[in-house]
Amino acid sequence: MGLADRLGMAGHHLTIDWDLTPSDTFAMFESWGGKDQERIRSNAELHYYFYIDNWNAPAKLCLMERGVKHAKVLAYIDCPQEMLEQCVARQGTDMRDKSYAIDERIKQWLLEKIIEGEDSSRIVLVDNSVAQEAMETGLPRKGAPLPASEKVSLRAVGSVLTEKEVAGLAARHNFYDSRNNPQGNFRNALVDNGDGLTVTDHATGLMWQRGGCDLTAVRNVQKYVEELNRQRFAGFADWRLPTMEEAFSLLEPRVNEKGAHLHPCFSREQPFIFLADQRKPGGYWFMDFKQGTAFWASGSIPGGFGRVCRSL
Repeated sequence: MGLADRLGMAGHHLTIDWDLTPSDTFAMFESWGGKDQERIRSNAELHYYFYIDNWNAPAKLCLMERGVKHAKVLAYIDCPQEMLEQCVARQGTDMRDKSYAIDERIKQWLLEKIIEGEDSSRIVLVDNSVAQEAMETGLPRKGAPLPASEKVSLRAVGSVLTEKEVAGLAARHNFYDSRNNPQGNFRNALVDNGDGLTVTDHATGLMWQRGGCDLTAVRNVQKYVEELNRQRFAGFADWRLPTMEEAFSLLEPRVNEKGAHLHPCFSREQPFIFLADQRKPGGYWFMDFKQGTAFWASGSIPGGFGRVCRSL
């Protein structure tokens, strides 16, 4: 019986990437390229690897499934504790991220006991059933009185921005940016438009799509926007991709229950989105709602998700 069968994944192609480490996965799956500039090439691509979770004692040996839109532990492996502790000690325990790569000794133990030895008694499966996404907004409805809020006017036309210019954008309006302005805490004034599709932020004068399009290349995102306007999505035909400042305005310091730095009225299915801005000297800018900051990438592999806005 193969590992996939023992995990209840019969019929799945499950190959362990023994060279993949926790530090590699962030760059690989957040679009700008990891080790050897490797990037994930499709929304369906999945990688499987073992790592040590040392956030809480005792340390645990985990089997991870990683894709563009999710990272989930499939199983905990009952590995001798002293092996885990020695592996962690060799890498140092003052790391900010307490997820550790396995060493050669643990790899050989896994091959002998779990992969080739087929010892299912040491595999503790994790329940990864996902509840349907809650899309109730909890926001005031259109026409309801709103508390006074700071109003800002933001750039609405795409531009070409350097990394230095991007680094200072969030602080101008007290927008949150986990990398460059972690103390930011802009107050939105979101209103539920009652159509199940959009919300309006009266602090910025923007109407936002709550969902969006799936992972794709920049040309397809542009076609997606054109199609929304052709169909008069939510009754309007002037939808566009947001600028950097407009996307920054949505970020919240705290991560919501969907794992994003956003109000929970927005769907979790668009973890990072294309922006209207391009990067100088090359590439496209994106807003990463999971990490709470902006990044750049080629725009083609794997691309990004789309969420549109319009000016009132």
